[in-house]
Amino acid sequence: MVQVRLADAGDLHMTWTWARGARGFGTGHAPGPDVDEAIRALSAELPGGGTEGMRRAFESGAPATYEKERRLARMLAEVLWPPGLTDQIRQVSAHLGRPLMRLQPSPRVAQVPWELLAVDGADSDVRLIDLVDIATTAPASLRRAGTTPTGQNPDSDAVVLVLDPRVPGFRADSPLGSVLGQPGSDPALLALVQRRLDAGTVVPSVATPSEAFRRTDLDRDWLGEALRKGARRLMYVGHVSGAPVEGGQSEDVTLHLCCGPETRGMTEPVRTHRPLSAKDLLLGTLPLRADGMPGALLWPAPPRVALIACESGGDLRFAESFGLATAMIHNGAQLVTATRWALPTSFAFHRLAGLPQSVRPLTEAVVAVDAAHEDHDPVRRLGAWQRQQLDRWRAHGRIEHSPLLWAALTCIVR
Repeated sequence: MVQVRLADAGDLHMTWTWARGARGFGTGHAPGPDVDEAIRALSAELPGGGTEGMRRAFESGAPATYEKERRLARMLAEVLWPPGLTDQIRQVSAHLGRPLMRLQPSPRVAQVPWELLAVDGADSDVRLIDLVDIATTAPASLRRAGTTPTGQNPDSDAVVLVLDPRVPGFRADSPLGSVLGQPGSDPALLALVQRRLDAGTVVPSVATPSEAFRRTDLDRDWLGEALRKGARRLMYVGHVSGAPVEGGQSEDVTLHLCCGPETRGMTEPVRTHRPLSAKDLLLGTLPLRADGMPGALLWPAPPRVALIACESGGDLRFAESFGLATAMIHNGAQLVTATRWALPTSFAFHRLAGLPQSVRPLTEAVVAVDAAHEDHDPVRRLGAWQRQQLDRWRAHGRIEHSPLLWAALTCIVR
């Protein structure tokens, strides 16, 4: 394993240290102006918020076209990645097999899809994920809560599924509408729920897989009760609304459940809905009532959490990371799979890229994350799926295999 840390101090500084059977260390640095230019180039190519931002990514963004994406990956590697580390990775791989890289990004480079970096020269298409499995490390300052809720069952086999919940006040075709489409219309998603039903306990309790989608009763109180009973996994697929990086308030990022406006919380209602913020997850009801409880007691996170929504891991872009992913780790999670940027839905692929209804890239990503979280080594399992997608992208350049979607996913570990 190699631990890589990056720091912003005008220039970008990198250190790395090998462990677990391999020895060695190294340092690198990139000039600040070069890093800023590379990050601006990357940001201009990523999916943006809203219909127009997503349309631009599909029509002219580099990740939607193989040759443009490869040039971007090479440019990022030239600026951000030290060749000496690549050489060490190859040496370790030759003796010990594919290593694990735990990478702690600085805020400036937190959106970089490190997996895609073309690290082997201009005439090669070897990407970093071809050589290593990659996990993102949460900031070293992050600490887990020191309290454990009474009655929590660490041996629970329950999987909590929050799949495309209905947000009060928003129609299915609105900005906070459906991300997975009509309930029961996607065989792969129905099969996913059926596998979880066959394997153990699913929360909420459902008689048929289609009942798990577009529910109206999955609010913050329900979620807290479900998590306090004990769970081994939580999977959320829906909407996250980010906070502006320039504002510096990562705790203002919100998760959208079925909470109505009467729900008590620390964010203002949106129409007839009050979102659940990272601030809620961290502070709970302490600021709201005299007998309030901290967030870690109200919403204790299971060991593995998936937040499949737009920029759900965006808190790492802030100097002080207190967003949804880090709040889950603070509340007990050991691993959180989240996303670096806005995710295109399968409907976006249908409408903007002309794919047939039977091709559902977002569904494939959800199924891959679910399978990874059931594996003993989720980082390696998710990386294997991403390499499979990369191989298809290199071979055919088809939009459904584009890094637009799969390269946004990262596993964040404590």
